[in-house]
Amino acid sequence: MKLQSTDLHPLMQEYLHELHVLRQLSKNTLTAYRLDLSELQNFAQEDSIDLLRVTNGHVRRWAGRLHSQSKSSRSIARALSAWRGWYSWLTEKDARRDARAGKVTKNLIANPVDDVKAPKRLKSLPKALSVEQALALVNQALTEANEKKDMESIRDAAMIDLLYSSGLRLSELLGIDVMQSKDRQHESAGWLDWDAAEVTVLGKGGKRRSVPVGGPAMKSLLAWREVRDAGSYPEQSIGLFLSATGKRLSPRTVQARLRTLAIRAGLPTHVHPHMMRHSFASHVLQSSQDLRAVQEMLGHASIASTQIYTSLDFQHLAQAYDKAHPRAKAGKG
Repeated sequence: MKLQSTDLHPLMQEYLHELHVLRQLSKNTLTAYRLDLSELQNFAQEDSIDLLRVTNGHVRRWAGRLHSQSKSSRSIARALSAWRGWYSWLTEKDARRDARAGKVTKNLIANPVDDVKAPKRLKSLPKALSVEQALALVNQALTEANEKKDMESIRDAAMIDLLYSSGLRLSELLGIDVMQSKDRQHESAGWLDWDAAEVTVLGKGGKRRSVPVGGPAMKSLLAWREVRDAGSYPEQSIGLFLSATGKRLSPRTVQARLRTLAIRAGLPTHVHPHMMRHSFASHVLQSSQDLRAVQEMLGHASIASTQIYTSLDFQHLAQAYDKAHPRAKAGKG
């Protein structure tokens, strides 16, 4: 007689009991195991397969069925782990019983879940702003700088303009000096070449790179330099972006200023400095299709790190297609 889906196989119940008593697994973990084993049992029932006669082929087919049900890679991996654990316990249980009885036969010749792996977990794509959102953020910063005309607003506009213009990491941005210092006591990590409209930074692995700075961003930077030079900062304050006390800004300060500015710009997402870097890369790639150039500007050692932005670019194209093409939604109901 077949077990109902609500009735777990006695051997599965015994296994869960041992996990609870001997391994003292938590209630939540045991609940997850129970659900996964119940799913295994249901698959076997649907295909009229005895649970003790399941083969590697059956397990592969059922893993594929989980994938077709839009289960995540993590969920499928967890289910396979639970199934593998139960079958491993069964084979050991059979071996112990047969040893006591002087037999060498077992119900399971091998664990049928061995060598079955979940689909690879897709690497999550970095979040990037749309072109319209990025421009709205920069324009908000520029508007506030023009209206308030205070030190912080003018500085923030220059920072955000530079982040988006050149795709810098936050650490690279904060390491920039107002000009290159070759003093033995302080060798600049990064600096701006004001005449060449170029920023040189020290990236990961101690590698330097120079990135162009766009005309609008240079205009914002020159406005900030004028305010900065007029300030009463100590002589040793050579950092480009400074607080009111003449110290380099901390990462938390930049993160907080950017976050609140994005809220005032009406952006519907949490914006952080690295998102500006992702937006820079995605937007340049959309326009130029030059992956190597984007790799150099981002300072990636491998082109593989840059290729993820081709996925972002495809997402952008797919969204544009869905909105614009007259037959894009013809098959959607």
